Amino acid sequence: MKSLFGDKDGNTAFSRADTSILSVWWWTVDRWLLAATILLMGIGALLVMSASPPVADRIGVDSFHFVRRQFFFLTLAAICAGGISMLSIKWVRRVASIMFLGIIGLLIITPFVGPEIKGAVRWINFGGITIQPSEFLKPAFAVVTAWMFSEGRLNPNFPGYIVSCMLLATSIILLMIQPDFGQTVVITTIWSAQIFLAGLPIVLVFGLGMSVVGLAASAYLILPHVQSRVDRFLDPATGDNYQIQRSMEAFMNGGIMGQGPGEGTVKNYLPDAHSDFIFAVAGEEFGLLFCLLVIGIFTFIVMRGLSRMMGERNMFVVLAVTGLLVQFGLQAMINMASTLQLVPPKGMTLPFVSYGGSSTVAIAISMGFILALTRKRSSD
Repeated sequence: MKSLFGDKDGNTAFSRADTSILSVWWWTVDRWLLAATILLMGIGALLVMSASPPVADRIGVDSFHFVRRQFFFLTLAAICAGGISMLSIKWVRRVASIMFLGIIGLLIITPFVGPEIKGAVRWINFGGITIQPSEFLKPAFAVVTAWMFSEGRLNPNFPGYIVSCMLLATSIILLMIQPDFGQTVVITTIWSAQIFLAGLPIVLVFGLGMSVVGLAASAYLILPHVQSRVDRFLDPATGDNYQIQRSMEAFMNGGIMGQGPGEGTVKNYLPDAHSDFIFAVAGEEFGLLFCLLVIGIFTFIVMRGLSRMMGERNMFVVLAVTGLLVQFGLQAMINMASTLQLVPPKGMTLPFVSYGGSSTVAIAISMGFILALTRKRSSD
């Protein structure tokens, strides 16, 4: 009989001789990626514990309201990432496809049933739980479009490129109805990276790049909130830059070593200190070196994932992992760059670090897909 510690023959539960699902997963999963993900979750829990109580006090709820919710979200995220990481390549495709169809359905109904917040309709309420479907669209989109591209390359009779274009167009239309320009940029970047790796001619790559520039210009001219954010970024005197100014103040106060855990003051009056601007709280309380550590962890996850693809022969795996890593890295880069006033501000969370249910669970699904697809396997 086996126990947690071993069996009567002396084999430990996680020995290479053990053929259980959990043991096989342990010996095939990339434990460096897994460890970096767990470390990032731990940092996120620490920062939410520090940044969220003042925000909770300002809105009149219990001081640890956001802390308890985020610990629940992180637990759910860990379960999702761990469970998905055990899937085979076939099941990754199936789960992502079902997920994509479900999210498209939610995006269709969101403008009709969702509440309007800050001029956008992006959320749906289910019995007191608020879900942002666009967060879950990104990992599903990356996997499904990778499948279409790879099938198109393997089977000349399958219109993989056409189907992927249709999926992209559908996603963009549904996102812009909300509107959500930031998520549109992310999925367009995912698709662009994948189609480039799939073998798109350089002329079409140039055309695609010009299309993205045209889309950005159109968003600036058509969407008032996009125009406002860009104008405030280029000329701070043209509008309210309160959060950005407080964010930069936090980094200056933190210096190299920081003010110390819990000793920061910017969280007392920064509205989104626990979510979009949590990196500023990290800068003030833990300093430049800690911020560089966080950046280093994000960089390590992206580079480690890409390095695992160097010898991969399965085109679907290469395209899917690349798309998922582009999503992960781009989202982190946009959040940190906007906090540092390097790009126009965009309401995008820092993966696993910022407070947020939909974003935390959705990025965990992405990481679960990455861990599943980068596992060592002889066949699938």
